[in-house]
Amino acid sequence: MNMTHWGGTQWGWTQPAFFVLLALVGMERLLELRISKRNQKRLAGNGVRKVSEPHFRWMVTLHTGVLIAAGAEVWLLRRPFLIWLAVPMTVFFLIATATRLWVIRTMSGHWNVEVMDSTQLGVVTGGPYRWVRHPNYDAVVLELFSLPMIHTSWITAIVASLANLWILKSRLAVEDEALLSSAVYRSAMGSKPRFIPRFF
Repeated sequence: MNMTHWGGTQWGWTQPAFFVLLALVGMERLLELRISKRNQKRLAGNGVRKVSEPHFRWMVTLHTGVLIAAGAEVWLLRRPFLIWLAVPMTVFFLIATATRLWVIRTMSGHWNVEVMDSTQLGVVTGGPYRWVRHPNYDAVVLELFSLPMIHTSWITAIVASLANLWILKSRLAVEDEALLSSAVYRSAMGSKPRFIPRFF
């Protein structure tokens, strides 16, 4: 049954398609965790320590919760599919996903979902790290807002974005303290901005 609401489709193929998208993102997260565990084991074998981070569990909860909440909001509150909103949000989501994959590929064996002080094994300065110190967080900020908004789950988008800012503040404090304690890292990356490139 198809119904229109605010110029969009409320029921029909868009709901199941959105649920499939959320499931695919969930599968991607599980794959990322698997890659992270593999890299973490290898890094630990090379003497790299894991930095204590009390807020990590909240980060995991947020990334899991946003998938569940976005789907629930669409289902329970009958959020419409607005093509004029879905198209740009899908583009933003694809940019965020591409950036995340670029980061993972660039970081290679250094990449981890937890903070690992791997500067003793070298500093990654290629890929998106040519311009900013934390390109992955750019992608996360963009993704957490754009993914729910593809199907107008605006409550999830706003709450997830605000929660992410709180978590990110703690994560950056821990990560920057670990990274900037290395003279090699400071020399290679210290002058670069955190998030927004300085092209001029």
